Amino acid sequence: MIKSFEKQGIRGPSYSILHGTLPEMKSLLKAANETVLDTTCNDIAPRVQPHYCRWSAEYGEVFLFWRGVQPAIRIADPKLAKQILSDKSGAYAQPQFDHRLLSFAGNGVGQLNGPDWVRHRSILTPAFTKDKLKLMAKRMAACTMDMADDWKRRAARTADHHQYITIEMSEEFKKLTCDIITHTAFGSNHVEGGEVFKAQDELIHHCIATMADLYIPGSRFLPTPSNRQMWKMENKVNSSLRRLIQGRLESAQAKGSDSDGCYGDDVLGLLVEASKTTNKSLKLTMGEIIDECKQFFFSGHETTAKLLTWTIFLLSLHQEWQERLREEVLTECGTGTPDADMMNMVILETLRLYCPVLETLKETSKATNLGGFLIPKGVFITIQLVQLHRSREYWGEDANDFNPLRFRNGVSQAAKAPQCFPQLRNGSENLPRSEFRDAGGEIGALIIASKVFISPLSRVQACTG
Repeated sequence: MIKSFEKQGIRGPSYSILHGTLPEMKSLLKAANETVLDTTCNDIAPRVQPHYCRWSAEYGEVFLFWRGVQPAIRIADPKLAKQILSDKSGAYAQPQFDHRLLSFAGNGVGQLNGPDWVRHRSILTPAFTKDKLKLMAKRMAACTMDMADDWKRRAARTADHHQYITIEMSEEFKKLTCDIITHTAFGSNHVEGGEVFKAQDELIHHCIATMADLYIPGSRFLPTPSNRQMWKMENKVNSSLRRLIQGRLESAQAKGSDSDGCYGDDVLGLLVEASKTTNKSLKLTMGEIIDECKQFFFSGHETTAKLLTWTIFLLSLHQEWQERLREEVLTECGTGTPDADMMNMVILETLRLYCPVLETLKETSKATNLGGFLIPKGVFITIQLVQLHRSREYWGEDANDFNPLRFRNGVSQAAKAPQCFPQLRNGSENLPRSEFRDAGGEIGALIIASKVFISPLSRVQACTG
């Protein structure tokens, strides 16, 4: 395989038979984590993916590396990304993910292929229609306003009466998105849902700590201390979700209602209803419901919290945009639920500079031609979104600068090639939950911008109006 790639001009770093290039990746990541980023520089690639930066400089934009014994090709070309993400032949499938990832993220719609992907997406899409998102927006707004009002009360109690307080934004937004998601996903069962979320968060931290280690096939079944701890946590999450699902079924049975929506109008209700349908093409098993709940928690919470954190960070550095947003919100919305076009541009620019998902991973299901390269079956293809989002060739010389106005004519006109923004709008990767993420980020940031003043040092000053 290596010789085949070399004949095509694809080279890569040296590797070991079992570990591949993982040791070098871990070493470079460890060194990068010890550096402190300049707050005025938005080029995060050397910090979050230092191995790709080094290897692309040595071997070119397309190179071969090894995830253990698994060969992988890295690309950062928008044309190649478009070919992969718009493919309808099934040549580029979702890979079989590590069991540690599936244990906390669930084997939901984001990891499925073919008919299963179609079935799950068909079931989930109605939960994220415009009308449903409007209802969710009210909950998002209420939760965010409560948080902003709490900040103002805390600022008013400061000893110096300057109404300045220091807040760890990332922790605040994790709590906020947890509150929003538990209400959205579980409705009246949001308290029990919150307990599930806490258990899943513990499982996430345990699994992520071991993700960079070499995985030996079959080792997941060995009763090692790490595996036993993971099994215990996973069983706790699954058992809690199973009790919630069973409770929803019993509640509907007690009401004696078989009509649509009798299981609730939240995400859990929609999934439970799909388990009782007689239509096999729209039916879910108990295990599939649990996987979708886990994935909704993980993807919705992590991505929305990160989006909010980076949006507020950028607004704290660019006070002029903070003022522009505040003026637009107060002019257009008064004291009601904010909705501003300018905020959409800010959200898009934040997603470009600090994308919650650093890369998209695919696996060739058959030998295929990718932009003139012959890729064998079973090769991972990594689309490096971080690099696509900041290519000077397509975004201009200000590619690393915060400039929301580049999106004033929409995503398709923001860069020379719209494929430079694949994770948002193009191809089959556009999942219903991305609308939830964007809506949550936009509403949350708008309310915060209209309620408080944020300084570059992450201090918050309460508005006097």
